[in-house]
Amino acid sequence: MPLPVLIVLHQEHSSPGRIGRLLTERGYRLDLRRPCLGDPLPATLAGHTGAIIFGGPQSANDCHDYVRAEIDWIGVPLSEGKPYLGICLGAQMLARHLGAGVAPHPQGLVEIGYYPIRATHAGRALLGGAAEEPPPWPDHVYHWHREGFELAAGAELLAEGEAFPNQAYRYGENAFGIQFHPEVTHHMMCRWTVHGEARMDLPGARPRRAHFLDRLQHDGRIRLWLDAFLDRWLASGPAAPAW
Repeated sequence: MPLPVLIVLHQEHSSPGRIGRLLTERGYRLDLRRPCLGDPLPATLAGHTGAIIFGGPQSANDCHDYVRAEIDWIGVPLSEGKPYLGICLGAQMLARHLGAGVAPHPQGLVEIGYYPIRATHAGRALLGGAAEEPPPWPDHVYHWHREGFELAAGAELLAEGEAFPNQAYRYGENAFGIQFHPEVTHHMMCRWTVHGEARMDLPGARPRRAHFLDRLQHDGRIRLWLDAFLDRWLASGPAAPAW
């Protein structure tokens, strides 16, 4: 049985959503931790396949002790060569750990809903090498954020956007950050758009109805991409020992 995947969440009722389901379907157990509620993070990932830090209402610039501790902790997967994936806040935390800035859009724009992205040459090559043509990157993805990240020195841009140019990146072979939310299920979208209704009045946000109409059009490609990306991410860690 493979080692579990460490899942870091930032609210009491947060969920790893579709990513959690895809990992369990692949035979991985999920080790859920919520540092904001006092859960500790392991000193080593020797007992884990890798780690995923998900999004949340916090900012990577917050002064909360647990936010600073999470940013510092990212050094564990980086130093041990274990797969790391940061989603939205988790990507911004990785950027901060690498010395890059995280900030709101200079004109106050947000991305709440579906927005277009473009894979770079490096992004398109990321899933290549398989016998069959890899699923293309989706041309629209689901966002829920008001801050973006700079590209850290040594990081490789995988996908770019308009209002927030840096949408996905890789650092080394094992660490990835994505600004968007491929994990979001229909149920999660219902909850987010109800509890976060006020955010849809912010500049650049999409109206609630558009979230669900756009999901019908774009979610199929997101699912195909995520399935291929997770396999690539899981394979980026140290080879399993031969017994």
